[in-house]
Amino acid sequence: MENSGGSIFQRLSVEINAFLKSVAPEMRDSAIAIVIIDIIIFLILYIVLFIIIMWIKSKIIARFKDKKGNSLTIQFLEKIITIALIVYFVVLPLGGDQIARSILGSTAVVAAIVGFAAQDAIKDMFAGLQISIYKPFDVGSRIAFEDGTTGVVESMTLRHVVLVMLDTTRLIIPNSKANSMKIINYSYGDTPKSVEFRFPISYDSDLQKAKDVIRKTICENPLSLNKDSYDENEPNSRSVYFLSLDNSALIMGATVQFPMNIKTEVLKDEINSAVFTALNENGIKIPYNQIDVTVKTEDSGS
Repeated sequence: MENSGGSIFQRLSVEINAFLKSVAPEMRDSAIAIVIIDIIIFLILYIVLFIIIMWIKSKIIARFKDKKGNSLTIQFLEKIITIALIVYFVVLPLGGDQIARSILGSTAVVAAIVGFAAQDAIKDMFAGLQISIYKPFDVGSRIAFEDGTTGVVESMTLRHVVLVMLDTTRLIIPNSKANSMKIINYSYGDTPKSVEFRFPISYDSDLQKAKDVIRKTICENPLSLNKDSYDENEPNSRSVYFLSLDNSALIMGATVQFPMNIKTEVLKDEINSAVFTALNENGIKIPYNQIDVTVKTEDSGS
């Protein structure tokens, strides 16, 4: 009896029934036992084959991660391949050709799929595909969304992006939302990051000494990429500047460059702490607001 449709298990059931009918009644119990053993062996081999294929997939993905890094593109492809293998080795064998023909041949199903594509889950998957292709950010990128949300990208699934906040908590953002918002990527490209600093000093400070102390402290800091190339005869070689006169202080400024993998908060903490200590050690006062209160009393008459 020929059966061109149905799943692999449906076809197997038909063939088993046909085989048992062809066996003499007195041999049917033995035949059933043999069939059961064959089915168990077949299922074990099928499961082992599926496990081996998944293992090979994992090894190939791991090799790509070693060479290219654990990028969002690789994470997204890994999940797509995993789903495709599950569909091919699990879903299709259970549903067989009938599922494929019904999906491809039924306009109602196609219309339902197109309609469902507007739903959040499918939108998130398509948005994840766009992010993995165009890479507005990647794993390890420090980003800020237009709503003010800031953090480091940890991973991306078919559904969402995982962002590590400054306090190490995880924020889950749907891919469609992450793909639609404006993003500031502090880790974009290969150029170093930079941040501006302002250092107040007292009015009676030695300006040149203050500049020298700040410049050397910044250039000698291991997190800074600034090089000490100051030449008093070359104005453009200055890296520390007297920017303005404040109400109670002279404002010195500097721009510090630092590697992409260093958090801005870490750099600010390091530079501010080092400069504060260096200014104090060199006798350069850092002013703070003070209020002098004068109390006037009337002399009592005699």
